[in-house]
Amino acid sequence: MPVFTPGRRWQPPYLPFKREPFNRRALAALEKAIKGPLFGCRMCGNCLLQETAFICPMECPKGERNGPCGGSTKEHCYVDETRPCIWYRIYERSFAMGREEKLLEVLPPLDWDKVGTETWGDVFQQVGKMGVGKVASGLLFKPAEVRYKTWDEIFRTIREPDWWQGDNKYHAPKYTEPVSELERRLKAGEFVVTAEVAPPLTVKTDKLFKNIEMVKPYVAAINFTDNPSATPRMSSLACSKMALEHGAEPVMQIAARDRTRVGLQSEVMGASALGIRNILCLSGDSMKMAPDPRGRMDVIDIDSIQMLWILRRMRDEGRYMDGREIKFPPQYFLGAAASPFASEPKFQALREHKKINAGAQFFQTNLVYDVEHMEIWLNELAKRNILDKVYILIGITPLKTFKMAKYMNDDVPGVFIPEPLMKRMETAEKAGNAAEEGVQIALELIEKIKKFEGQGVHGLHIMAVGWEEIVPRIVTEGGILPRDFHQIEMEKVLA
Repeated sequence: MPVFTPGRRWQPPYLPFKREPFNRRALAALEKAIKGPLFGCRMCGNCLLQETAFICPMECPKGERNGPCGGSTKEHCYVDETRPCIWYRIYERSFAMGREEKLLEVLPPLDWDKVGTETWGDVFQQVGKMGVGKVASGLLFKPAEVRYKTWDEIFRTIREPDWWQGDNKYHAPKYTEPVSELERRLKAGEFVVTAEVAPPLTVKTDKLFKNIEMVKPYVAAINFTDNPSATPRMSSLACSKMALEHGAEPVMQIAARDRTRVGLQSEVMGASALGIRNILCLSGDSMKMAPDPRGRMDVIDIDSIQMLWILRRMRDEGRYMDGREIKFPPQYFLGAAASPFASEPKFQALREHKKINAGAQFFQTNLVYDVEHMEIWLNELAKRNILDKVYILIGITPLKTFKMAKYMNDDVPGVFIPEPLMKRMETAEKAGNAAEEGVQIALELIEKIKKFEGQGVHGLHIMAVGWEEIVPRIVTEGGILPRDFHQIEMEKVLA
């Protein structure tokens, strides 16, 4: 086990993809000999240790380079339960050292041209550019603020290349008028409801169309999941296009697990051209959750925060990641997932803050069954002064069976169901009315959540998990019908 990184090495060090000069190979061998035992270094060539409290983020099996995933816990990594969640440890150490604000900087994905090579040569070159005397004086003989600035000047250009230019600041959208109906309703101050419709497992779309028609009068937009649990279904892009054809507002989900940086940029350009205006960026469930045979579980090309950063710059700056100009940039309303129950609330609040800085304009949260804990999370967001920069839709799922409740609580990362609710579902299961009890629990939660309107909560996101027919009842009995619902129904009658 490395001295400074609290986890075993996930994989052997990378090898370079090109022939390096002898001096560089010698320096790489020295760097690996020192950083390997100390940090479990994999020689990624894109070192971030200065930003991550000297714990190597490459120990993360999912390849997250900007913070923990939605399944983060203090106990263990949900992908590999023999190891700790490395990002939980990074956050823990950073907060203890008072370095947590450094974690807000949006860090780039790997430059694979550098993978397998050393980083020290870049450091020496930067020191040479700055002047050895100036660096030595700044690090050894100047006040603390000068030392910090000198240190940052050395490493910032290395970790933030010109093609990325990540920072720790909030970037407001460059446009003013809403680009989607969902954004328009949120900006108008409506208590918005969105819902998920599960994409079909086959090419038969009858049920998909039926569910879209059934749900659309009751919600502002319909989400189409992107292969949840790493299990293939019809694509979110195709479902979103079909929803548009049926007069419904779609939210297209994109999981980083299945995207390269090239594929991501290509897909959103196509989606925007098709008229899809809401995009939800997710890291995606690990292949750990997939049926056999499982695909690669080691490293994703980009994480959800990097996705947000890339897409925001494409829209607002009109540039591809490689710097090429986009003459007619795509238009979309960017969203991300939030996880009130993953790890510590203050850790998650920092993670959510980073997503907002990267470009997230709305959050759809993981499932909430404990409103008191949700309030703690909201308070942590308020402390970071970011509640006015994002719209938050709280995730609700009606429990249909006790087995479903137990699975959600025990096996779905980032979900927690309090014991009293579990006992209610167990009792109802024995009495033969578990589904009805699940609906009543959902309605009670909605009533509690509605009290936070104007205090950071802007609506609800209903994830029916294949039980779409319950959505109209929940929206109606929960008192959360859209403002124009009666007008819509009257137009149907007149038609």
